[in-house]
Amino acid sequence: MASLGGQPILILKQGSRRERGKEAMANNIMAARAVAKAVRSTLGPRGMDKLLVDTIGDVTITNDGVTILREMEVEHPAAKMLVEAAKAQNDIVGDGTTTVAILTGELLKRAEELMDQGVHPTMIVQGYNEAADKAIEVLEGMAKEVTGKDRDLLEKIALTAMTGKLAGTPDINISKHAVDMVLAVTEETDDGKKVVSLKNVIVEKKAGESMDDSELFQGIIIDKERVHSNMPKKVENAKIALLGTPIEARDTETKAEISITSSDQFKIFAEQEKEAIKKVVGKVIATGANVVFCQKGIDDLAQSLLAKAGIVAFRRIRKTDLKKLARASGGNIVTNLDEMTPKDLGRADLVEEKKVGGAHMTFVTGLAQEGTVSLLLRGGTQQVVDSLERALDDALHAVAAAVEDGTLVAGGGAPEVELYLKLREHSANFKGREQLAVAKFAEAMAEIPKALAENAGFDAITKLTEMKSSHEAGMITGGLNALDGKVVDMWAMGVVEPLRVKTQAIKSATEAANLILRIDDVIASKRTEQPPAGAGAGMGGMPGGMCGMPAGMGGMGMPPGMM
Repeated sequence: MASLGGQPILILKQGSRRERGKEAMANNIMAARAVAKAVRSTLGPRGMDKLLVDTIGDVTITNDGVTILREMEVEHPAAKMLVEAAKAQNDIVGDGTTTVAILTGELLKRAEELMDQGVHPTMIVQGYNEAADKAIEVLEGMAKEVTGKDRDLLEKIALTAMTGKLAGTPDINISKHAVDMVLAVTEETDDGKKVVSLKNVIVEKKAGESMDDSELFQGIIIDKERVHSNMPKKVENAKIALLGTPIEARDTETKAEISITSSDQFKIFAEQEKEAIKKVVGKVIATGANVVFCQKGIDDLAQSLLAKAGIVAFRRIRKTDLKKLARASGGNIVTNLDEMTPKDLGRADLVEEKKVGGAHMTFVTGLAQEGTVSLLLRGGTQQVVDSLERALDDALHAVAAAVEDGTLVAGGGAPEVELYLKLREHSANFKGREQLAVAKFAEAMAEIPKALAENAGFDAITKLTEMKSSHEAGMITGGLNALDGKVVDMWAMGVVEPLRVKTQAIKSATEAANLILRIDDVIASKRTEQPPAGAGAGMGGMPGGMCGMPAGMGGMGMPPGMM
């Protein structure tokens, strides 16, 4: 509410809510920290799991940070910013999402402490940016090189990424499969850079058996079975037709009604339908195809005709799988059968249907274009298979980042302890209040090894002190062995991570924290109620508020009224 000459002027719609100044900042920080606290206990190899139940009762058991944040369905706008930062981390590097959430929460906690001492948020943001730049510089100085030939190191990266995502110790075979898949889809550009195309990696999961029964194939796995039992289960020297159109009689472009008054007329109509389907199938047969993958439906008569011609067909293929088949087999996806030619067919040495876990799946191997690999994941229950898939996804992205960038750092909290020490030293270079922000940034970095210790069941302060002592003694790769609580050389132990995971986590967390800190005014408009039909809009029909945020932002607790 504003006033002009003593007369109040309404700026916001009646019922809108508003927070300003320290109250707005405090509520935003509190909401973001609540989200960070929810995932803190999942960090590290001894992290705890969360059991998530969605609206339809499906159960997910995981300690994967981004999965938890997605399923939580956060409502508070400031908390959503933290979730988006974690999602961005996952999209860019595929790992480190929990680190982003924890670090963002700790940066905000310490910023609130500084604001209580009278430090302006702008000064805190400036100090945080200075500290983030220095942190990335320190990390780059700690990094060691790795190439695609260093297979042992790459397998250790995969194991580190998977550790904690599964009950017990990760299967060494899965880490080997992850490295095999990444190397199989790695290409070198003209300027010598490595590029990993994870879109050429296919992962199919099937409950049953154990993780040891997971298999890697050079080719494509399609979770479909042939449409007719008389079709061959195995086709060698496959000529593959990829159809984006159904194999059935075409519908007319305009709606029409047909009046049938006798059985003879119905018989004639049915015969015409059959002839139309035969004509469509004849076009497929004429190309010389002996395998058909169709994105849409295949008519029953068409199935029978294809089976008589010795052609194996599969329907309702996912569009993404059809594109992968086209790329790997050298074929073209056909959307108009009238224009289909033998040149549109893809090639493969073998197309075979196999029984897997009580169901049938199709394996396409010996493809014309190399560089497509598939992994069939097995596990005792569906929850185990789902958890294994999430762990494998982290491993694939971690190995891919290492191959592309060629740089690694130690894990186990070692980089964060070194950053804590270096940033505290760096803070002495500032004379203004930025010095306080840089020092607080250092404290926030120390929360990562503290969380690792807490989740492993050890005293956080004691273990942090031991790690600091090892770094001050010259072992900059000293980190916490979560199994026995000893501080050891993480590099010698084989606990390593891609440099990109760490640098991107610092960037994402800093940006998210700074974005929240710069908000000093939160306005929530009241939902506009629709007037009854036929009623005049009047004043109630005016658009409400200054922003489109829903009323009742969780935890804001603002009294209604005008400002």
